[in-house]
Amino acid sequence: MTRQNQTATPPGATAALVLADGTAFWGVGFGATGTAVGEVCFNTAMTGYQEILTDPSYAGQIITFTFPHIGNVGANAEDIETATPAARGLVLRTEITEPSNYRATLHLDAWLKKMGLIGIAGVDTRRLTRRIRELGAPNGAICHQQKGGFDLAALRAKASAWPGLEGMDLAREVSCAQSYEWNETRWRHGTGFGRQDTPGFHVVAVDFGAKRNILRALASAGCRVTVVPAETGAKDILARKPDGVFLSNGPGDPAATGVYSVPMIQGVIAAGVPLFGICLGHQMLALALGAQTAKMHHGHRGANHPVKDVKTGKVEITSQNHGFMVIPQSLPPGVRASHVSLFDGSNEGLEVEGKPVFSVQYHPEASPGPHDSHYLFAGFVGLMQARRGA
Repeated sequence: MTRQNQTATPPGATAALVLADGTAFWGVGFGATGTAVGEVCFNTAMTGYQEILTDPSYAGQIITFTFPHIGNVGANAEDIETATPAARGLVLRTEITEPSNYRATLHLDAWLKKMGLIGIAGVDTRRLTRRIRELGAPNGAICHQQKGGFDLAALRAKASAWPGLEGMDLAREVSCAQSYEWNETRWRHGTGFGRQDTPGFHVVAVDFGAKRNILRALASAGCRVTVVPAETGAKDILARKPDGVFLSNGPGDPAATGVYSVPMIQGVIAAGVPLFGICLGHQMLALALGAQTAKMHHGHRGANHPVKDVKTGKVEITSQNHGFMVIPQSLPPGVRASHVSLFDGSNEGLEVEGKPVFSVQYHPEASPGPHDSHYLFAGFVGLMQARRGA
């Protein structure tokens, strides 16, 4: 149903996506009604739409799914990464597929209504994706109203007025309000989630927008996990006597969040405690070490990204979701690039020479996505074992 720059609502259209440059996409609305504004991005994953929609790293973003069959496994209470989604909306090629999965407890449309997420279907997602690839991720306004009557000028004005993700600290919005303990382990077929009752190590996880499956991966690796808010300082973290500190994924500009997180990270490094960062945590670790970050043209979002381990030459297929990156040339002496993207050569990981400190840009917990990078959690445990035995 996609039509561009129409002043009148086409017959049957109950939703519109209007970009800041005035480009309009018409379609059929689903999920919640209303209007939301954010950065329009695309994700190429073929599975895991519920995990994607509940990933806190998508705060402030409208997600275009390039895979056409969204909704085919329905929705359930287990496949979520946070209880309150931070994404602004979603864009589909075809209307939601009817669920056909034994784990489904809700139709995706009903789940989206419950979560307050606005959707539009019938959009030429190939054209929209090409536009993002060529011109960069635009700001957009998504609107769903059953009676039509869309004010394109007002929607364009809202999209244009939105400040964008650069310079925006969103970790505060998605972080936990107070600390809590986590011992739930990964889901297994036939048994569901487990519990870590005999942890060997204590990890403090700093929540910049942590996905639940990352915390499950740490628990499955033998850790008792204490999750603390994003603005927790090094003194408070170290007072908990952790064996290791984890820096989570999250949304927004790392330079903005780094105003309060960089001093904390530097304090943990100075104390010699093993440190592991993922995604936003990777970017802020780089800032703490003296490197620089930058906004990407359109980011990396999908479950099929090849990444090369520089040391071993091994290639991992990874799950990714980030719109900022560490500038490779800015890594200071003593900090080594450990992984590199085979899509565009961007930095995907770093290690600090002579210190138990490392991070990766991608999501090794594989939710959704491949399991190639699970070894990183074992590597983190190895650093904690070595420090204990020293």
